[in-house]
Amino acid sequence: MQLPPLAERLRPQILDDLIGQEHLTGKGSILRSAIEQGKIPSIILWGPPGVGKTTIAGIIANTLNQPFFTLSAISSGVKDIREVIEMAKTKNGAILFIDEIHRFNKGQQDALLGAVEKGIITLIGASTENPSFEVNSALLSRSQVYVLKALSEKDLNQLLQIALEKDVTINSKKIVLKETESLIRLSGGDARKLLNLFELVCDQLGANGVVTDELAMQIAQHKIALYDKTGEQHYDIISAFIKSMRGSDPNAAVYWLARMIEGGEDVKFIARRMMIFASEDIGNANPNALLLANTTFQSVNVIGYPESRIILSQCAVYLATSVKSNASYLAIDEALAMVRKTGDLPVPLHLRNAPTKMMKQMDYGKDYQYAHQFENNFVLQEFLPEAISGTRFYSPQKNAREEEIRQFLKTRWKEIYGY
Repeated sequence: MQLPPLAERLRPQILDDLIGQEHLTGKGSILRSAIEQGKIPSIILWGPPGVGKTTIAGIIANTLNQPFFTLSAISSGVKDIREVIEMAKTKNGAILFIDEIHRFNKGQQDALLGAVEKGIITLIGASTENPSFEVNSALLSRSQVYVLKALSEKDLNQLLQIALEKDVTINSKKIVLKETESLIRLSGGDARKLLNLFELVCDQLGANGVVTDELAMQIAQHKIALYDKTGEQHYDIISAFIKSMRGSDPNAAVYWLARMIEGGEDVKFIARRMMIFASEDIGNANPNALLLANTTFQSVNVIGYPESRIILSQCAVYLATSVKSNASYLAIDEALAMVRKTGDLPVPLHLRNAPTKMMKQMDYGKDYQYAHQFENNFVLQEFLPEAISGTRFYSPQKNAREEEIRQFLKTRWKEIYGY
């Protein structure tokens, strides 16, 4: 029979064994007092990954000896919530732990509200995102929010010592922990990641092995992605996703999309990146891309997983197969570079606002020509500061839509910008 991961084997069952979060669970703290008194309010535990949110929920369940249900916001829907509520009614109340509650959409959160109000369930939500932005105000007002702090280096070293001394499997190998800096750095302060990385290193070392920083890096580096859903893998996979769409490969795009969905990536993070891509890599070559990406972002906020996978896939395929242009992206970067180089160049007098008589006397707004009074709603005039007159930032690229833009600019701006 395969053993659970080290982090699960060492998960504390009582408050006294918890490492870190003394401000919440130490002697005399508010949360500890509530747990010891046998009655807690609905709470939301907010903090970075691997600092004890799930562990605290489990300790509460063990201590209070109440019916305890767990749902994951990644894979559960309104139907699952309602089923738990019905079961809780038959047990005269229960605790419901929802991991990553910030991923629930409004409808899913609303489904909890009545049961929380009536005391049918005591909600414990875990979130890595600020509940003020991600949890409905009605549900938030009925819950206490507790902020968990990142684990210190001292805390993480203590966890490694506990693993050496208390885990039967690792203790039997007589591992010598000589250096810990690499393990701690690779873990990013995530206790679960730290312990599972340590187990990986110990498995590779065998009995009587010595853990050094160099050895830990060598062993862990090629397998780090297994434990890195919020770190390197997070960035590597979104990078592969973006580059696949930029390379017009819908097959690779949906594969990397599937990897993110299966790994529990935040649906809003994926949708936000597609919005950026639609402007950065497609732009005016196909303006509908940004509209679809924005609609996708709005839709997944309402629907959530698992149905959002369909909407994300539709958008990813559309973006991948769209004509591409990064002309607008290049234009703003060149303009920013010019601003940083030339500083606060004065606005030409004819473009300045003139709300007062004195400003008019200073020629603010003088000689400005109102385009709508001219044929084709256009008149040739200067809009840039004199020092950079004629500087072209935007250059249309070779696609049907931007060729139309090029012809439009040629008929108006060839004399100044050379289109």
